[in-house]
Amino acid sequence: MSQRAVLLVNLGSPNSPSVSDIRKYLRAFLMDGRVLDAPYPIRFGIVHFMILPFRPKRSAEAYHKIWRPEGSPLIVTSRKVQADLQHRLRIPVELAMRYQNPSINHAVKKLRAQGVKDLLLIPMFPHYAMSSYETAVDRVARLLSKVAPKISLSVMAPFYEHPDYIRALVGSAADYLKQPYDHLLFSFHGIPERHLHKSDPTSCHCLTTQECCAGTSLVHDTCYRAQCLKTVRAFAQSAGLPDDKFSIAFQSRLGRDPWLKPYTDHVLQTLARTGKRKLLVMCPAFVADCLETLEEIGLRGRQSFRDAGGEELTLIPCLNEHPLWIAALEKMVREWMSPTSTRTQSIASVSMENV
Repeated sequence: MSQRAVLLVNLGSPNSPSVSDIRKYLRAFLMDGRVLDAPYPIRFGIVHFMILPFRPKRSAEAYHKIWRPEGSPLIVTSRKVQADLQHRLRIPVELAMRYQNPSINHAVKKLRAQGVKDLLLIPMFPHYAMSSYETAVDRVARLLSKVAPKISLSVMAPFYEHPDYIRALVGSAADYLKQPYDHLLFSFHGIPERHLHKSDPTSCHCLTTQECCAGTSLVHDTCYRAQCLKTVRAFAQSAGLPDDKFSIAFQSRLGRDPWLKPYTDHVLQTLARTGKRKLLVMCPAFVADCLETLEEIGLRGRQSFRDAGGEELTLIPCLNEHPLWIAALEKMVREWMSPTSTRTQSIASVSMENV
């Protein structure tokens, strides 16, 4: 029985591409107050009367286009990552999803049964956002307190500029960057601007100036936008990209409220109309390919780019099971196991008061 263990947590996926399973997934996802951060009665009305009657059918069509015989690409890839990491470590490595299966509840009970005393949670989100990193940490912490209160929890801090994460990103893109291309677009998952304000501990920094993400600030510890920009700067420096060879955009917006800009769908058309013919796209906010990369960018985005005059859009795969990514995860775990580790933070230091 191991005293230590690792828990990898990603966002999740429907159990199948059926309309009913997607409706169940969307209900769980959108009813999370850290995702759709409206008061419960308003959130309930929006989800059940404005979204669920229509969106599951459209999403089912998209999921059918990317679904694998083994299941959801996100789940299939995540299980391979779990297996590869387990092969390198002598302590248990469990996998769970914030929504649906494999569930966090099941993973926690399994770890308890294995006699685990110390647990490292690695949220599989490189950047801090209340709708991804924060909700995953909160869910694990709450379940542990109820189901396995004797397990001590450590949490891997957002690794947006961890040298090994950057090294893995650059390594995964190396072959694509060797080929002729006109431009590289970094497309990050978008979040509403109000989420930045809610995650700002000062309540007066984020989005107040055009340079709010520059330099160093304690606010950046929970600023999704600043962390995305730092990832791109680190990547560009490591890969030797000229400033005019790449740009940044944000995808997957929902609703009419302002989200982080510029919007990826708009940028794709602009790049095509301004003469970019061969475009590379990376999605560094995702460590495993999923609906948002394979369908939104790889299918719809590619068609939009072509319709606007572009010739070729190449989606660079996410880290998935890349050996450098598995090595980065292994190093994160071994650093945690070292008595001099500084890259993990206790659950008490993870801010849950800004929502």
